[in-house]
Amino acid sequence: MSVRVAVIAILALLLLIPLAMVQSLIQEREQRKQEAQQEVSDTWGGPQTIVGPVISVPYETVMRVAINDGTGKTELRNVRQYAHFLPEVLNVTAEMDPEKRHRGIYDVVVYKGRLELSGTFKPLGNNDLGMNDKLLWDQAMVVLGISDLRSIREQVRMSIGTREVAFEPGAPVQDVAGVAVNAALALSEEDLLRELPFRLTFQVNGSSSIRMVPIGRVTKASMSSSWADPSFKGAFLPDSSTITPKGSSARWTVLHLNRPYPQEFTGSRLNELQESAFGVDLMLPVDEYRKSDRAAKYGMMLIALVFLVFFFVEVLQKLRIHPIQYLLVGLALCVFYTLLIAMGEHIGFGKAYLVSAIAVIGLVVFYAASVFRMPKATRLLALVLLFVYGFMFTIIHQEDFALLIGSLGLFVVLAIVMALSRKIDWYNARQ
Repeated sequence: MSVRVAVIAILALLLLIPLAMVQSLIQEREQRKQEAQQEVSDTWGGPQTIVGPVISVPYETVMRVAINDGTGKTELRNVRQYAHFLPEVLNVTAEMDPEKRHRGIYDVVVYKGRLELSGTFKPLGNNDLGMNDKLLWDQAMVVLGISDLRSIREQVRMSIGTREVAFEPGAPVQDVAGVAVNAALALSEEDLLRELPFRLTFQVNGSSSIRMVPIGRVTKASMSSSWADPSFKGAFLPDSSTITPKGSSARWTVLHLNRPYPQEFTGSRLNELQESAFGVDLMLPVDEYRKSDRAAKYGMMLIALVFLVFFFVEVLQKLRIHPIQYLLVGLALCVFYTLLIAMGEHIGFGKAYLVSAIAVIGLVVFYAASVFRMPKATRLLALVLLFVYGFMFTIIHQEDFALLIGSLGLFVVLAIVMALSRKIDWYNARQ
C-alpha cells in the first residue's frame, strides 16, 4: 500500500510538467496579444501623455565642462540653458471617441481624442528665479509635450496674448517633455508686464490610455468618453467620476502644492513631471489570459482530489487500478487548460470554461465507469468533478475574497477526507 501511495504521488508530481507547460503557453499567448496591441499602436497612435503648454526662455551661462580629449580636463564655456515657466491656471477638456480594432484574433482599444487647453501665464517679468544671467526673452518659445507625434491629426495652433502661433516638431531640450512640439514666442517688455491668456485645441489619435501633467498652479481637468470600462490611473484620482453603460466622465483639481516641482525652474524636471501625470485607461472588460493563469494555479488541487477519489475507490472496493490509468486521467485534466485557453480567445472565458469543463468531466466519468464498474463510485466522481470545477470558477472570479474562500474550501475537503478515512485500517486495507 505504501508503494502504491508513493507511485500515485510521483505521478501527481510528474503532472506538474504539463501544468508548467500550460502556464508557459498562457504567457506566450499573452505576449502575442501585447505584440498585436503594439502593432496597432505603432500605426494608429500609442498611449498619450500631454505636457504643457510651457514657456521656455534661453539664457547664456558659464559652466565648467569636460574636454573631449581623453585627458579628463575641464574648462569654462558659455552654455545655453533654459528657464521654464508654467501657467498659473490650466483648464483641460478631453473628449475621447474610443473603438475596438482587431489584429488577428485580438482586440485593441484605440480612440480619437479632442483636447482643449486654456489658462493664463502670470506676468513673466515678476519671476522668482533670482538669476544673474540675462534671459533672452526675444528667443522664448512655447513647448507642448505630446508623447506620440505621429498621431496628431491637424496642425496645432495656439492663441496666446494677442497673437497666434503655430507649432513645429521637436524642442531644443528635453527638460519638460521627452517628445514635444514648439512655437517661437518672442516676448516684448510689454508682454512681460501683463498676463498672457492662452487657448489651443487639437486632435490626436491614441490607444489604451491618456494622461495629463498638472503643470498649472491650479489645474482643472475633465475627461469624458463613450467607453464604459475606464480605469483611473496615475498620481491623482478624480474628485468625481460617473460610469454608466453609455460611457464615463471624470473631473480632477490639482494644486501646485500637490506636486514636487515649482512653477518656475531651470534645468530638467522631466522625471518629476512624468511621475505627476494622471488620467484614464480604456480597459477591455475581460482578460481571458489572466483568468486562465489563475485557473492553472489550481491545477494540482484538481488532480489531487480526483486521484484521491480513485485511490479511495481502489482501497475501499478492493480494485486494482493501474498507474497508467491514473496518468491518463491526470492528462485529461491537464487538457482542460489548453481547451480553456484556445476557446477563450474566440468565445470568451465564461463560455470556454463551461464547454471545457463539460468535455473533460464527460471524458473522465466515461473512462472511470469502465474502470470502477460501480455506478455509485462513478456518480461520486462526477459530483466531485462538478464541485471542484464550480469551486475553481468561483475563486477565479473573486478578487478580494479568493484566499478566504479557497482556504475554507480546502479545509472542508480535508475534513471530509479525514472523516471518511478515520476507520480504515491502512495496514490491512488490501486484505
